[in-house]
Amino acid sequence: MPLQKINFKPGFNKQQTATGAEGQWIDGNNVRFRYGQAEKIGGWEQLVDSQISGPIRDQHTWTDLNGRKYAALGTSKVLIIYYEGGFYDITPINADQTGCTFDSTTGSATVTVNLTSHGLLVGDYFKFKTVTLPGGGVTGYTTADFTTNLFEVISQPTANTFTITMPSNESGSGMSAQGSATLNSYINIGPVFQTSAYGWGVDSWGSEEWGEAASVTNVTLDPGSWSLDNYGQLLVATIRNGATFTWSPGTPSALDTRAVIVANAPTTSLLSLVSDRDRHLFLMGTEETVGSPSTQNKMFIRFSNQEDISVWNPTATNTAGTFTLDQGNEIITAVQGKDYVLVLTDQAAYVIQFVGPPFTFSLRQVGSNCGCLGQHAAVYAQGAVYWMGFGGGFFMYDGTVKQLPSLVEDFVFTTQGGAPGLNSDANLITYGYHNSLYNEVGWFYASSNSQQINRTVVYNFMEQSWTTGSLSRTSYNDAHTYNLPYATEYTRTATPSFPTINGVTNTFGASKYWAHETGVNQVDANGNATAISSYIQSGDYDLSEQGLAGDGEFIMRISRFIPDFKNLDGNAKITLFFRDYPAEAKQSDSNGPLITGPFTITTSTNFISTRVRGRQVSIKIENDAVDESWRYGTLRLDIAAGGRR
Repeated sequence: MPLQKINFKPGFNKQQTATGAEGQWIDGNNVRFRYGQAEKIGGWEQLVDSQISGPIRDQHTWTDLNGRKYAALGTSKVLIIYYEGGFYDITPINADQTGCTFDSTTGSATVTVNLTSHGLLVGDYFKFKTVTLPGGGVTGYTTADFTTNLFEVISQPTANTFTITMPSNESGSGMSAQGSATLNSYINIGPVFQTSAYGWGVDSWGSEEWGEAASVTNVTLDPGSWSLDNYGQLLVATIRNGATFTWSPGTPSALDTRAVIVANAPTTSLLSLVSDRDRHLFLMGTEETVGSPSTQNKMFIRFSNQEDISVWNPTATNTAGTFTLDQGNEIITAVQGKDYVLVLTDQAAYVIQFVGPPFTFSLRQVGSNCGCLGQHAAVYAQGAVYWMGFGGGFFMYDGTVKQLPSLVEDFVFTTQGGAPGLNSDANLITYGYHNSLYNEVGWFYASSNSQQINRTVVYNFMEQSWTTGSLSRTSYNDAHTYNLPYATEYTRTATPSFPTINGVTNTFGASKYWAHETGVNQVDANGNATAISSYIQSGDYDLSEQGLAGDGEFIMRISRFIPDFKNLDGNAKITLFFRDYPAEAKQSDSNGPLITGPFTITTSTNFISTRVRGRQVSIKIENDAVDESWRYGTLRLDIAAGGRR
């Protein structure tokens, strides 16, 4: 019997039916393509045995003037530095609030803090700066019980009181508006989720009765997010719709020092970006009048004086300046290109380029109907900027804006045919990334039924192939400062362990920090390995024998198949699906395809004997155990004409 070789094109084709995608792959998870062949992706290892409070919305790595490497991680709750295997809290804090007194009850760990017009909300973090406690056995707490760690606000009974949870129960007779303290609350960053805004003043005129809060709204609250960059060795960190801060490394005490606000800078901006070549700091979607939040214009851009980020008002003797964009509703993101800054609104693309005196920068529109989906949904890689479109599709700019052909576009952006789709109400948390180790750009995004990231789509720009998967990472940094890519994973129900917080709850969830493309398993900080399951599924291939008509004209008999793996560590499994008609496509149907397998394949497997018949065949390759990895080559089938009884 003749052997027939079946080759498959790299990438997924989710735009056609399984039968229409003959000779192509149609589905998979945790796989990529190299040299035209499908393989399981690399593993990841946890960097620190701690989970950071909240979802990490941006990540940035850089090196200081002494060669020390840092990573900055910004969540909806805190700003953290990763250095030499440890986390350090540099979250900006608000001004001192004085006049605190305490109420406590014997045998209870709940303490009420009395502070007039405190402004704190449930879930806010704060730290006691100074504490004086009453004597005489009134309280068993010590000053260190209050000043050692952060606290989370557990409840807010009134505008003048809030409660906290102490490390232990009160052993004294109890305080009643006694003691005194000064506290510093953490700067407000924003919501964990991108949420709808309800209440007064958020809906259109006439949509509700006079004096009633809005019960239906098309207004959304932006999620708490950051834009992070470095100005030389200086970290620049901007809170979305908030202020801009800096943190300076390089001193022995730097890791114990908090980020501070940039002097004289606008106090409300969407995002920031450093123009590396000419040493300007850009603030996008910022204030028309510096220091006046009410003048924020989401299409307005300011750039600082060259070499001086504390000078923002343009004069004849500096290079500070402004632009106002005109196509779109707001600036979504900005990316540093080779010798330009690409600014993307929700509708258009602009290029800002340094031209020197007297104009400093030029501004020109380079695209329309090509808006970006989210603040971190654009990425620069190999001379081009790639992004997910605000209204669907994928785009790139390499001197010209182009829409990328994609065979997974409907699967990502719509729910047609049961596809997971995309949650357009969580667009701002989408995170784009570049994996230079494998010539990939990709995006992590929230599917249509999720408020948090739970899907990924990846484009291999060398092979021009697409894959999709369920890997969820809220931020990702390519291998350049560090030898491996670093990424973060958010768990909604996890309780944070960093920073250390008295009375901490899982209200905001927590994030883990991973080094990617290392090994083949998921390995936690204690060295425990978990299998990374992966699979890939092909479309249908019409079976035929030499001399007979093809395209499924005859039912064929397959007596054996010969697997071909370029690399195989451990075992892999192969399953073959045979069907006579495309209507049998669903594997869950009672009249679905005839399945043979799964067959366990090892490095010593030469062939697998089968006794099946059908007009079309498809193949599934998978693994589900630790220490397994594979790269698949071709499929060869032993085919002869046969009949079905």
